[in-house]
Amino acid sequence: MTESVNRHHDGRAERWRAHRLARRAEFVDAAFRAFDRLGPGAGMADIAREAGVAKPRLYRHFADRAALVAAVSERLSALVWEHLGPALREPAPMRVRVRESLRAYFAVVDEHPNVVRLVCRARSTDVVAGDRGAAAGAIASMFGEYLKVFGVTSAGTEPWAHGVVGAVEAASDWWLEHPAMTRDEIVDYLTTLVGGAIEAALRSEGVDLDPDEPLDLTGKERHGNRS
Repeated sequence: MTESVNRHHDGRAERWRAHRLARRAEFVDAAFRAFDRLGPGAGMADIAREAGVAKPRLYRHFADRAALVAAVSERLSALVWEHLGPALREPAPMRVRVRESLRAYFAVVDEHPNVVRLVCRARSTDVVAGDRGAAAGAIASMFGEYLKVFGVTSAGTEPWAHGVVGAVEAASDWWLEHPAMTRDEIVDYLTTLVGGAIEAALRSEGVDLDPDEPLDLTGKERHGNRS
């Protein structure tokens, strides 16, 4: 009897938890839409109206506006990685991987400029710092793949990758305030910048890489293009 009651209680608790998580996700969606439409200055009252609830209802799920902004940052990060991940993993020449990655990132920036502005203002938060670290890690991994092909290892991949991420973030901030430049133009400029940085970093390790040459990244080492 006791075991049956406990199972019933656990089931109710799990359903209530699932309901709260679903409700929280709805509020994050509403906040994303509100910031997207009204800009980074949207307040809790604006978000509550977007969600169709009274403002106190939001505070049952988020301690304050900062907590809600952090959740929106996580949502934006997921959206960016949804676009960026396939491009970073694409088995293509280096220049193509760089261009497609930048194109994917700027597609999100272009579609949700106000949310990106909001997140840029919150760059000191742990969530945003973690996202930046994840992006740098992915780029460092891509760089490491090229080194591995030529039998080279380097401890400099992490700081180099963080520098690239910082440069792209700064460029996207600038572009949001200078919309006269088209998305394709900013992607082309940054492809040259980031691609050139990759080539220079590889050369510093004795690797001469043709940015338009497809490479076998399955782990088989090459030694023909070592400087």
